[in-house]
Order: sequence, then C-alpha cells, then structure tokens
Amino acid sequence: MRHEETVFSGFGGQGVLFAGQLLSYAGMAEGLHVTWIPSYGPEMRGGTANCTVIVSEEEIGSPIVHHPSVAVVFNSPSMEKYESLVKPGGLLLINSSLIEAESRRDDIRVVYVPASYLAGEMGNVRMANMILLGAFVELTGLVSLETVMAQLDEHLSQRQRKWLEPNYESLRKGTALVRAAA
Repeated sequence: MRHEETVFSGFGGQGVLFAGQLLSYAGMAEGLHVTWIPSYGPEMRGGTANCTVIVSEEEIGSPIVHHPSVAVVFNSPSMEKYESLVKPGGLLLINSSLIEAESRRDDIRVVYVPASYLAGEMGNVRMANMILLGAFVELTGLVSLETVMAQLDEHLSQRQRKWLEPNYESLRKGTALVRAAA
C-alpha cells in the first residue's frame, strides 16, 4: 500500500514548500488521498520553512505528522530538528551540499544527495529542490516521475515558465543520481 508521511524542511527561498506542493498535486493526479500543510516564519527568504505531506491510498485521519516516515532536509537546522523524529525504518534524505553532519541513526535509511552543488553546476542553485524531489520519487516510488513532471507543467505560473525545462532536467538528475548509487 502506498502511504508516506513526509516533511520537507529548509530555509525560505529554497523551494521547500513548492516541492511538497508538487508532490501533493502528483498524489492527487494519481487518485490518492493527500494533505499538505505549510509552515514558515515571517521572513520571505532565509527564515525557516517546512511542510508536511501525507500521500496515501487510504483516507487520511489527521494531517498532523509527529514522526514522519520520510524527512527531506535542505539545511543543517532542519537536519537537527527532524533526524530524530523519522520513524524507525524510515528515510532521511539529506542535501549534503549544505549539511556536513552525518546521520547518527542506524535504524533508518539515510541518503545523501549534493543537491545544491549539482543545481549550481546546472546553472541555478534554486533547482536543488527539484533534484531532491526527483531523488525522493525514485527512492519511495510513491508517485511516478512522469506525474510529477505533468503537475509541474500544469502548476508552474506563467511568469516561471522559463524554468520548466531546467526543472524537468533537475528532477531527472535526482532520479538518475539515486538510481546510479543503488
């Protein structure tokens, strides 16, 4: 049964909320039940930002997530906050470009992706969120990459359309990186 309780966490401006929202749209497009709850500080950029996303084949009783099955952490404060909260047997996906610490947990799967570095090599460090989302899709199999890409096309604002192809490339880079490491 497909069911994941995921938290995406980082600084404002890293695209954390958009990554979670895109996962939510993909879950809905595949006929799954979905909740998405954003949380962010008052700062536009640089403040804390996180969202919880539940995607499930069954109805969702509560949108509140205390112990996620997956945490996608974009920065060190997020690592410090969420590493210990991931359920045993869960997944911790780490942006190793911005997080030097290694996980101390041996009861979860930990995957390091140098997302910010790779995004910078691709020409825009702000694509790190899509690299991590691509890695998430490959690691969990929760939704298909094709569905995520279709939802990106559908929900990217007209003002941001110039970023559609680079976002696609970033999603594919994240999936390919994880696939190659397996």
